[in-house]
Amino acid sequence: MTTFDERKDAAEKKFAHDAELEFKANARRNKLLGLWVAEKLGKSGPDADAYAKTVVMADFEEAGDDDVLRKVKKDLDAGGVSVDDAALRKTMAELLARAIDDIKAGR
Repeated sequence: MTTFDERKDAAEKKFAHDAELEFKANARRNKLLGLWVAEKLGKSGPDADAYAKTVVMADFEEAGDDDVLRKVKKDLDAGGVSVDDAALRKTMAELLARAIDDIKAGR
């Protein structure tokens, strides 16, 4: 195998690894966000876990975070909890950082 082929294979493996980590981090962030929203809505225990799963599943509707943002915003509004988009995006960013740290730490 040539050096070029080895570098190409390494780059492909790194890309696949990075994509997997990004997927896991986003899924974990969405679960954490779902639990955060569930708490705001007065849910706990199995109800909170079930709600968090719906938030994770909402991310598969379209690329990006807008589908998740729309879902939790709609649910918060329906529950009479006022949180603006900027605060939600800030919370999502904080939870993504936490999710990445958790994954790197092996949690």
